[in-house]
Amino acid sequence: MPRSALLPSVLTRTVIVRLVLGWGSLVAIIAFAPLLDGDLPTPVLWLVLAVIVGILVVCAFGVVTEAEHLAHRLGDPYGTLVLTLSIAAIEVILISAVMLGPGEHHTIARDSVMAVSMIIMNLVIGVALVVGGIRHPDRRANRAGVLAYLGMLVVLLAVAFAFPASLRDGGAYPPSAAIAMIVVVVLLYVFFLLRQMGARKADFQEVDTRADAGDAARRLPIGRIVAEHRPEIIGRTLVLLALALPIVLLSHDMAMLLDEGLERLGAPVALSGLLIAMIVFLPETITTVRAAHAGEMQRVSNLCHGALVSTAGLTIPAVLTIGLITGQSVVLAESASNLVLLGLTLLLTLATFSARRTYPLLGAAHLLLFALYALSTFL
Repeated sequence: MPRSALLPSVLTRTVIVRLVLGWGSLVAIIAFAPLLDGDLPTPVLWLVLAVIVGILVVCAFGVVTEAEHLAHRLGDPYGTLVLTLSIAAIEVILISAVMLGPGEHHTIARDSVMAVSMIIMNLVIGVALVVGGIRHPDRRANRAGVLAYLGMLVVLLAVAFAFPASLRDGGAYPPSAAIAMIVVVVLLYVFFLLRQMGARKADFQEVDTRADAGDAARRLPIGRIVAEHRPEIIGRTLVLLALALPIVLLSHDMAMLLDEGLERLGAPVALSGLLIAMIVFLPETITTVRAAHAGEMQRVSNLCHGALVSTAGLTIPAVLTIGLITGQSVVLAESASNLVLLGLTLLLTLATFSARRTYPLLGAAHLLLFALYALSTFL
């Protein structure tokens, strides 16, 4: 693509409108923060929330569009890595900002990662399996890639939730153990990324897409693709980040309004964190369902399992480091009921993606597990 034509093709009118809406809304929220902190009438409160959610959806579709352009240009697993790493990194920045802010936030990392785990592995994958299984029952994911993801998730989620529950320090790692966990998790995550993008990249590519098999065989090496299309790749990546950042920041500001609204309705405040996590990962959700609709089941796994591996692999070292620097106690140990749900989710995921075809019934089972998790927030 000629450089003269690059800017208009990346910064289209639709992209500009989405950027203006997202960042303009963020500026407006900051400017009118004193009014929003006041006692808004209930109808006005829900109207403001509805407007913010609408803007977030508009930005989310923009993120999805840029991610799909990059995925088409780079191919898997590189294309999906751009989206998963972007969303996961922004989520980690948000959690870190909350921990560094005023107030006590001992369980923010635990609650956030647990909510993300249940949303991604049960709600999003459940919907994707139902959609993909009905339209493309003969398609399946690459088992080698899925098993690699599951192996990482078993270890990372055990480090995050299960092992701290056995400690005598109130569910938090003591300083010496925290340092060890930071080093081990970082090394494991970096090694996984290097293998995923290097020697084992074929494990994360589609195995039975007929139309794309020839394209995959003819695909140029990633280094050559980046060299030939560097301006476009950089431009679309920056646009993706510019559209994703308002989603996270507006979600953070919206949390206060949502807490207030749920309190007036008598709903549990814990429901707020679940809803916020769903909104933050809305772009990934839309992309995943589209991939399932197209029969790209390995891309479904790359988006969902890859996002969760990145979230856990980045969040655990970040929050433990902040805890060591600030002297905060970072409580990671989960309740027994949530650990049971998490274990069932991992077992069901293994059964789901080990099958020779895509079963909508197993997608419905994932949705049931998410319903149980959502119900537990009311108990």
